[in-house]
Amino acid sequence: MKKVSVFLLAIVLCGLAVMSLNNKKETTSVAYTAKKPQVDQQTQFSQFTNLQARKNYNQAAIQGGLDFTMAAGVATPGVVHIKTKVTQKPVSQRRNQRSPFFEFFGTDPLQDLFGDPYGGGGNQDRSFRGEGSGSGVIISKDGYIVSNNHVVSAGDQIEVVLSNKKSYDAEVIGTDPSTDIALIKIDETELPYLRFADSDEVKVGEWVLAVGNPFNLASTVTAGIVSAKARNINILKDNRAIESFIQTDAAVNPGNSGGALVNLSGELIGINTAIATPTGTFAGYSFAVPSNLVEKVIFDLKEYGVVQRAFIGVNISDLAQIDEDLKKEYNISISEGVYVGKVIAESGAEDAGLEQGDVIIQVNNKPVASAPELQEAIAKYRPGDKVGVTYVRDGKDRFTEIELKNADQNTNEITKASLSRKYVPTLGAELSVISETAKEHLDIKGGVQVTRIGNGLLSKTTDITEDFIITSIDRKAVYQISDVENILNSLRGRGVMIEGIYPDAPDKIVYYAIGI
Repeated sequence: MKKVSVFLLAIVLCGLAVMSLNNKKETTSVAYTAKKPQVDQQTQFSQFTNLQARKNYNQAAIQGGLDFTMAAGVATPGVVHIKTKVTQKPVSQRRNQRSPFFEFFGTDPLQDLFGDPYGGGGNQDRSFRGEGSGSGVIISKDGYIVSNNHVVSAGDQIEVVLSNKKSYDAEVIGTDPSTDIALIKIDETELPYLRFADSDEVKVGEWVLAVGNPFNLASTVTAGIVSAKARNINILKDNRAIESFIQTDAAVNPGNSGGALVNLSGELIGINTAIATPTGTFAGYSFAVPSNLVEKVIFDLKEYGVVQRAFIGVNISDLAQIDEDLKKEYNISISEGVYVGKVIAESGAEDAGLEQGDVIIQVNNKPVASAPELQEAIAKYRPGDKVGVTYVRDGKDRFTEIELKNADQNTNEITKASLSRKYVPTLGAELSVISETAKEHLDIKGGVQVTRIGNGLLSKTTDITEDFIITSIDRKAVYQISDVENILNSLRGRGVMIEGIYPDAPDKIVYYAIGI
């Protein structure tokens, strides 16, 4: 896993949504019997997990004193080592090329990761490789594995090594950059796998184990306690990211990404994703995506290929971040809740009558004290679902029911096809997803194609033409349009190298340098 100076990758916000009564009628908060999220742990998702067999084994461990051996024995066989490889070829076709970043920055960043990709004199007809390492969790006996998006997207070849040292090639089923979760699969049966626990029931102070492969040390187990919940560390550079981490002090290091955070029963309560560190190695705290959020995301990836993200339709802030003058203006006297800064037009929130200055305090009768808690609560639902929202206006508790919508402010199902073409303002270009047939013909694992160039960076600073296929940006592989957006958003204010090919010369790697 690649090190970062302060944090090592993570997650951010999903969306939020709300519906209305016809005349936007508001009532005092009353008991609300909520519709459960469509992904129900005991039914729909049990088709490829053994959730129906869940029991509360944890009580015995709590009553009888600490013993981590059972949890370690249950969890370790279900955690895998994921190795990724980046291969670019053939070198002979580009032996006289130099990355434009060599002149742009005075150094070639490819050499930092891969060494000299040009093989000294550049006359060898060979490939060059970069390798990455992470972890994953088996969630079904027939080979479904959950990991982090930043682990899976780090290479164009994915190898999965089980705890018994057997090795398999893996297929990517789907990825979700906004939660940093990915679902992959290997061709095998009767595998050991982990049960999902209800992460909402996890308590601060509870003992947990982190299982993964730090520094390529296979099947490593560390222990700690839950230090906090619903933690936002502003690490995932996705404008719709969800950060509501379980924070622990279990030691987690590069290579643990995508591994398991389990309770004393060996049940999965989170996917280890990030660490807070000034050095790039463990410095006291680690962060995991809660299992309830993981479960919903991977169910969507398996069933639809993309996540069905629901939004309330508001811009929000923690109430603690709102200045006192604004609190006085809206007569806000409570200290915990989620402040509504703006209501999006045609959203569920507008339909339901929410207004700027309202403070959301409950979703389906469950308290939400911060923005991450609200985001996590809504992330369990899909567009078209309805939730009960309790909020405060003018010092009084009010209640409304909200129909959640997607990012386009409707309840239609999001499909891969609907995400296959998009205009990216940062580049000033329309991009489209490449078909699997085209990838096979061009011998590439991923990439997006420039289908139209408008007024923007590409036209002003490069001579890129239509049909160019972007395969990586800043050495990060591109598989879908959202990858381009996420990478560019994380690199504001610096130079960027775009790498790719033209379909009529697929063996010739072309580089373009831009500043964003």
